[in-house]
Amino acid sequence: MYKNAIYTIRENRPLTDVVWRMVLEGDTQWITRPGQFVNIALEGKYLRRPISVSDYDDHTITLIYKIVGAGTRQMATMQQGEQLDLLTGLGNGFDVSNAAARNLLVGGGVGVPPLYNLAKKLLAEGREVAVVLGFNTAAEIFYEEEFRALGCEVVVTTVDGSHGVKGFVTTALAECNIAFDYFYACGPLPMLKALYDHTEQDGELSFEERMGCGFGACMGCSCKTKYGNKRICKEGPVLKKGEIIW
Repeated sequence: MYKNAIYTIRENRPLTDVVWRMVLEGDTQWITRPGQFVNIALEGKYLRRPISVSDYDDHTITLIYKIVGAGTRQMATMQQGEQLDLLTGLGNGFDVSNAAARNLLVGGGVGVPPLYNLAKKLLAEGREVAVVLGFNTAAEIFYEEEFRALGCEVVVTTVDGSHGVKGFVTTALAECNIAFDYFYACGPLPMLKALYDHTEQDGELSFEERMGCGFGACMGCSCKTKYGNKRICKEGPVLKKGEIIW
């Protein structure tokens, strides 16, 4: 169930040249699983901006977003104390009820944020968590140390080799002998497809799609699966590996 609510900005600061961290204060009861998202109304913009939830507690929501257009550029100008209108508790998040003892989390670029709260949930249940974070270059890296501070095993890859393993997230899986029973992933479509092809283990993948409403009414983000059409904003953004059609 989603809810329309007003939140107050507690913090809004850059993590890199183009990636920002925003902490919002308000009622968080409608967020129930890692991997869900919010849809933000911005003054002068017709469509809301969907942003995944990186972390949440009883009073705050943490969002990590990349400046890619006019909407996110406008968000980066907002100051502490300003208010935002959100549709919150949107989407089908990650399922942490699997029995895997050793979980692998794979994030690419701005697909990294929703994995942070997921890691916290898995670690709280006594599971082992390995994290592979993929970026183009060292200047784009964020949250590497935050994952380590949680107690995760962390491997970072950069396409240009400026930090960590040179190559892609699948390069790290091939070279670093990371053992896992189940995986969770969020990132650009080519990364998700490569990971799907590379892994024999079962898992869950979080997809991005352009959205109109964000709660399943407009059908604009529908995709085909082995079990019929599903809406990325409603039945997704997280889909099980076994139901995906490429």
